Amino acid sequence: MSATKRTPRINPRNAKNAVAVAKVIGPALAPILIPFAAKAAATLRNLKDNRRAHKLGVPIADLAKYTGRGAALHARIAGLSEVLQELKDRGKDDHFVAETSDTLAKLTSAVRAAERMPTAKRRTVHKAVAVELDQMEQRLLHKLGI
Repeated sequence: MSATKRTPRINPRNAKNAVAVAKVIGPALAPILIPFAAKAAATLRNLKDNRRAHKLGVPIADLAKYTGRGAALHARIAGLSEVLQELKDRGKDDHFVAETSDTLAKLTSAVRAAERMPTAKRRTVHKAVAVELDQMEQRLLHKLGI
């Protein structure tokens, strides 16, 4: 209701007039506005995907591989696996590579299993996996001399 008058701002007559105007103007403006709306939606989706890929630390092309609540952990595990493969290709410290690869496989299974757990248990598993990954990254950096 307006402050000066005690009549509602939207009444049946105003609503009927607005619908009549929309029926006339809508079909004329729709072909003009729909392409802009579609382009805006595509741009927003692209920005969202770029932000998510940057947050996970993976290329946009690999973004579909890392979904679910454990996506960040899966991305970290994949990154560590790539570095271990490089160490294996160089022939350095095969025992460390084998041991760490086995642990990464177990951690991957744990994260996948946690997807179906209740929230509290899933969070506990994810925290434990994150701690283990932190320790593994520290050992790997130490092996690399960094």
